[in-house]
Amino acid sequence: MTSRKTLLTFFAAIFISIIFTACASEPDSNEGTSAEGGGETDGKGGDLVIATQTDAVSLDPATTNDTPSANVRVNIFDNLVTQDENMELQPELATGWEQIDDTTWEFELREGVTFHDGSEFNAEVVKANIDRILDPEIASPVAFMYNMITNVEVVDEYTVRMETEYPFAPLPAHLAHPGGQMVSKEQIDADYAAMEEGEEPGSVINANPQGTGPFKFESRTPGQSTKLVKNEDFWGDPALLDSVTFKVVPEDLTRIAELQTGDSHISHPLSPSDVEQVEKTEGISVQRQESSSLTYIGFNTNKEPFDDPQVRRAISMAIDKEEIIEGIYNGVGIPAEGPLAPGIFGHDEDLSGLEYNPEKAKELLAEAGYEDGFSTTIWTNDDRQRIDTATNVQAQLAEIGVNVEVQVVEWGAMLEQTASGEHEMTVFGWTTVTGDADNGLYPLFHSDNLGSAGNRTFTDDEKLDSYLSEARQTADPEKREELYSKAQERLVKLAPMVYLLHQEYLLGVSDKVKGLWQLPTQLLQLDDVYIEE
Repeated sequence: MTSRKTLLTFFAAIFISIIFTACASEPDSNEGTSAEGGGETDGKGGDLVIATQTDAVSLDPATTNDTPSANVRVNIFDNLVTQDENMELQPELATGWEQIDDTTWEFELREGVTFHDGSEFNAEVVKANIDRILDPEIASPVAFMYNMITNVEVVDEYTVRMETEYPFAPLPAHLAHPGGQMVSKEQIDADYAAMEEGEEPGSVINANPQGTGPFKFESRTPGQSTKLVKNEDFWGDPALLDSVTFKVVPEDLTRIAELQTGDSHISHPLSPSDVEQVEKTEGISVQRQESSSLTYIGFNTNKEPFDDPQVRRAISMAIDKEEIIEGIYNGVGIPAEGPLAPGIFGHDEDLSGLEYNPEKAKELLAEAGYEDGFSTTIWTNDDRQRIDTATNVQAQLAEIGVNVEVQVVEWGAMLEQTASGEHEMTVFGWTTVTGDADNGLYPLFHSDNLGSAGNRTFTDDEKLDSYLSEARQTADPEKREELYSKAQERLVKLAPMVYLLHQEYLLGVSDKVKGLWQLPTQLLQLDDVYIEE
């Protein structure tokens, strides 16, 4: 059975194929069977329990942009476009698409699809979803993914056109982003009605999300667990599992213990320091996946002394990335020269980042007026590797006279408070979900996206903005690559982050779990999973 979901265009060749292929092909023979629904499960099933480090922030696609939330939602909702295990764009709720002209795309929609609440999927639903994401009252943190769309036109019941402000070749790939998941229009209307009564955007959808996906929402206890059950009326091949429970287990060693006892089937994620223990334990194993992620230390460039690029460069040059990768991540990852991982379209393989040179770092601090150093704080969530990274950075910066206090902040609070600029330094991560530099640079560094949209360093640079804006408005891939190279060179000079590493994703998995795979975006693919007893 062909897997239903993939959310990353990981290779440049795939991106180029998007540009030169005006219309997506119809599903292959396996996918055609899937579209008929009602496939056999051959008695495979089970109740899967995933011990996950972090709880979902929200189950509304339009009101959050974090991986723990997306990992749950990807099973409840469908996108118009998805990608297969070969990282190629495939139809999902759209059966095909065509670029009518430079700024107009037309999508043919799948017929006969119903949401979990019984309402129908059609062109009006697509328009309602895109319009909602772009509604300033919603203040969606994923609006940057779709803000080039100026109009959504319902052509007929199962045909929709999207007009863009400028030519934007990655639009189909952007529609495969978790933010583009389709929500029931009835729920959207109910959510707006609740807003008129004073509720926050997304309150109705988050409480009982209604999608078209292979699993339906059953229950949630925030901070503890979320349970999904099989959608017996799914439009494609039915899921094999009877249910999936995302169980919040923050402590790494507790997740390992649950794997060993059978209380959980998957540890998500697996700490690099626990790989050896898992590999030596009978009945469980390690799954590995290369990633499109970046782990970084971000500076709040609005706060002294980090408003001075000289200081930011000094801190960057005082941190030994290799020590962090080898000592904390057990070598599971590669040093980052800039924000883009190898394999992402626009990655500049010739980019030279700031070298590790603590003596030069001291000189730069003295030139900036901090010859005696200064005191600051660094925030991290309760991920063990990130806590250890913060502690390591604390020790390294002490050698150049910078006194750092490590503060561990709960994930939801960290997202909210860094979005409002309350931090000074923070250990954070970003995944380039589309595999295109636009998604890896525009949200993180363009001044249009300060705060929750991704720019938590509050970078505001006119020259950088011009590179990123022009690159997303240019169809020529060679011109885009040239602009992204300039942008990455500019980012080395601006140093809003210490680009630490591109990590390999690890899972601890019970040998009873069959059919599991993971994307380079860290999202688990559960469509074909079952438990073998």
